[in-house]
Amino acid sequence: MHPLQCVLQAQRWGPLASVSWLLLRTCRAHSGVPSTACPSSERQQEDGVRKDFSSRLANGPTFQHFLRSASAPQEQPDMEDPPPYLTVDELLGRQRKVYLETYGCQMNVNDTEIAWSILQKSGYLRTRNLQEADVILLVTCSIREKAEQTIWNRLHQLKALKTKRLRSRVPLRIGILGCMAERLKEEILNREKMVDILAGPDAYRDLPRLLAVAESGQQAANVLLSLDETYADVMPVQTSPSATSAFVSIMRGCDNMCSYCIVPFTRGRERSRPVASILEEVRKLSEQGLKEVTLLGQNVNSFRDSSEVQFNNAVSTNLSRGFSTNYKPKQGGLRFAHLLDEVSRIDPEMRIRFTSPHPKDFPDEVLQLIQERDNICKQIHLPAQSGSSRVLEAMRRGYSREAYVELIHHIRESIPGVSLSSDFIAGFCGETEEDHLQTVSLLREVQYNMGFLFAYSMRQHSKRSATDLCGRNDGNLKVIFPDVEMEDVNNSKVKVRAQPGDYVLVKITSTSSQTLKGRVLCRTTLKDSSAYC
Repeated sequence: MHPLQCVLQAQRWGPLASVSWLLLRTCRAHSGVPSTACPSSERQQEDGVRKDFSSRLANGPTFQHFLRSASAPQEQPDMEDPPPYLTVDELLGRQRKVYLETYGCQMNVNDTEIAWSILQKSGYLRTRNLQEADVILLVTCSIREKAEQTIWNRLHQLKALKTKRLRSRVPLRIGILGCMAERLKEEILNREKMVDILAGPDAYRDLPRLLAVAESGQQAANVLLSLDETYADVMPVQTSPSATSAFVSIMRGCDNMCSYCIVPFTRGRERSRPVASILEEVRKLSEQGLKEVTLLGQNVNSFRDSSEVQFNNAVSTNLSRGFSTNYKPKQGGLRFAHLLDEVSRIDPEMRIRFTSPHPKDFPDEVLQLIQERDNICKQIHLPAQSGSSRVLEAMRRGYSREAYVELIHHIRESIPGVSLSSDFIAGFCGETEEDHLQTVSLLREVQYNMGFLFAYSMRQHSKRSATDLCGRNDGNLKVIFPDVEMEDVNNSKVKVRAQPGDYVLVKITSTSSQTLKGRVLCRTTLKDSSAYC
């Protein structure tokens, strides 16, 4: 550690720093100067200094004070101290306009909101017009080769835009954020010289500095992974002001180390946000009128808040029966069942979902809570990945087909009418035709409400209807119904039309593989709707 860094850290500790400085000064005053060589006046002055120091030391902070100060949460400054080669002014956006594009999973959507929150506080403006942007940031996915190829193609398009930039305007800066920046690093900087900055998933706080460095014409990168970064103190800025639902990130990274997955290497090890910060964010979303939140994480139901010492007891993790982990069992902390309980109590009229879970982390207390609470959706995403025990072992999933099927039966017994969805990977390394047929038989046996298969990852875009409305039911299926007047369950004399954020009862009249259609019955509330089910 650089000596200057030690001094700065000591100054931030408050009272203890003054004690350390006084001790250092006293030692220097005595070094190499015998007391007999000091004149009388100097000895008296020295005695006075010694007595004054002893008095202040006796009345100063104790070791217990230091422990209390160390455990107390430290306030985060709006902007960290600039590095020696930059000024505070250079870290400011000075109303430069940022254009953000998001690719990939829901976590990237949340990352976009976090990145924009940080840039907004630094004085940047948001634009949805690509042509007027001064900074273009792509929040990228690296889970499949096709996802990366999409970004390479997009960079070629942006290269032409950057080349045509008028010299009279501020130079256009382009940045790659997220998993692709973490995985490819040097290749992006070397292959596409027009990329100015790289920021990994744990480096969004560093965006103002990276952009400041890029202003000098240099490429800037920060792809360091963190063991504790959760952005707990960063309130994401909702990208759509009219939204009725939002994602709330509760943890980052993953420890499962499935053999096919790159997430632990692009997003780092698993760590959870403090419960208090999550509840604060959900409360604010409720106050803004949002009707649904999805708790988000790579392995969301393995959540474990160890930030509060009193909960770090020796209680081991409860796993689903027949499941194991690839890592040493963890102990202590506030678990997912506690968080789900607290979140569901904030607003009984706000629906709660969570994604993506791992099948191993569904102990009975989680299932019971889902069954009891009206506003926790009776829908569980249970990624199987394969129906073959041999392939599951090669995938390092920690369970067999038999254990997975037993969990399915237990869930359906615990939560009547539950909606189940799953992920499957076809054609894994060494997979045989027999293995594939076992996956097909699992699909038939479980009868999922929805499935996400690697071969069917493409989504077809559709146009908005002028006569129909669309929502999602408790099982997360799309429901389409006519935009007509209806009764309000609390006032049958009033005719209303459904608005974004309303709960409505719909009688289903037809179905497809992914969509339900029906006619609207009335506008209702979550509490009242349970009486119809």
